[in-house]
Formats: sequence, structure tokens, C-alpha cells
Amino acid sequence: MPKFIPLFPTLILLGLLSVQAPVSGQTLLPYTLQIDSEELEQQGLNLAQDAVQLVRFQQYELALPRAELATQLAPNSYQTWFITGSLYVQNQELDKGIAALLRANSLAPEEPGVLFTLGSARFQKGDYQAAVRDLSAGLALQPNVPEALFDLGNAHYLLRQYSLAIAAYEKAVVGEKNFWPAINNIGLVKYEQGDVNAAIEKWQAAIAIDNEAVEPQLAIAVALYSQGSREQGLSMGEIAIRSDSRYADLEFLKENLWGERLLSATQKFLENPRIKDTIAQVQ
Repeated sequence: MPKFIPLFPTLILLGLLSVQAPVSGQTLLPYTLQIDSEELEQQGLNLAQDAVQLVRFQQYELALPRAELATQLAPNSYQTWFITGSLYVQNQELDKGIAALLRANSLAPEEPGVLFTLGSARFQKGDYQAAVRDLSAGLALQPNVPEALFDLGNAHYLLRQYSLAIAAYEKAVVGEKNFWPAINNIGLVKYEQGDVNAAIEKWQAAIAIDNEAVEPQLAIAVALYSQGSREQGLSMGEIAIRSDSRYADLEFLKENLWGERLLSATQKFLENPRIKDTIAQVQ
């Protein structure tokens, strides 16, 4: 870690004892402290780099104070505001995060990473229109970023802009063919559109990529159960819930963007006595 030079060091007044007492009306002037602005800015950037290193070790509580101080030392550097804003978002301090990211964006409007993070923060705050705007602006600067396309798809999905959501998810998969969450979410959209068979196909494709993915397993179980394949659905559902009991919580599923139709079907599925017994066992 680079050494930090205090901003306000103790002033040593040399030769003080040899100075004659001032006559009436005179004041003793302190020495002027010379501050090298370039050096302070470099210290700020060093602190920002320290924060990044701490983030890599998930030491967010240690990273944030360094990032905040970095913005004071290097207020005209977009990097310090970007890092600080990202950490605020990580801590779910969304208003502070958005404010810092907007400052970063004003300093570097052509930096797509800032816009992607800002779009993610807007999404978490529930401002889906603003999320679409920021994510689209970032993708205009740097197209084909799978994670940003996935976030964009989610924002369109929650705005019930289903065709746009599917288009974004499909672009994400083009950029990263094993990006199963995007394939899974196409299934969520298809189910809300009433195309259950297409939804099942997408969830099966997601499982083909990651056979331990619980979400598409439970989604298929619910869909099969609702279509009348009760025994197959119950068997799959029991396996999924034993793998991760969080998926037996409707609120958790809602947070994972399960739509109204699928949630309604899942509620009926979870009320089945076999599934209730399974949930009781794992809890």
C-alpha cells in the first residue's frame, strides 16, 4: 500500500525564539503550506487502486473509505467516482451510488462501464425506464457485452416489453453461448406470453449447459405439473427443492423475476402435500 502524506502536517516554525516581539498592530503570519495538486491527485488514484484490490478480496468495508477519500483527493478523475459509486451500489446505498456514478459519467461520458453500472443501479432501484436508457447508451459505445445485455433484457421484461427482452437475451447468448441465465429468462418471458412448451424448451437448454441449475429445474417441474404431468413434475420439484430450498419461497422467486403466471402456477404446486413434506424436511 503506498504511503499517504497527511494533508495538514504540523508546521515547524524555525527560528521562533530569535524573532522579536511584534509591535502593536502586527500579527505573526504562519508559513504558507504549499500543496502539490498533482501529487494529491496521484495519491487519490493510488487509494482508488487500493480499493480495487480490496474489492477483489471482497473486503468492501475497507475499500469504501479509501474510495471516498480518493474522490476528495482526485475529484476530477472519473475512476475515483466510478469505484466509489460501484461500492455504494454493492452496499445497496443506491442513491449515493447513482449520484457518484452520475459524477463519473459527467467526467467521462464515453466510458461504457460507468453507464452499465449506472443502469444496474437504476434497475435495482426499480427505475426500469432509466435502466434501459443507461444500458442502451453503454451498449451503443461497447456493443455485445453479455452481462449488460442480460440486464437490459431484465429491464425490458419488467416493463412487459417482451419482444425487446427476448432480443436482448438472445444477443447475450450470441456473445456467450453458455450464458444459461439469459436462456433461462427467455423461458420466463415465454411462459408469461402463454407459450409453455417454448418455455420448457428454453429451461431444458439451460439445464443442458448447467445440470446443477436449480431455477430451470423447478420451472420445468411447475410447468409439467400444470400441464397434467403431475408425477414427473413432483419428482423434479422434490429434487430441485432439496438442492436449494430457497426456491420454495415465492418471494425469492419473485426477486428472481418469475412472472405472475408462473408464480400463480408455482403457488399451487407448492401446496401439494408431497412438496409440502419435502419443504418441511429440508427446513
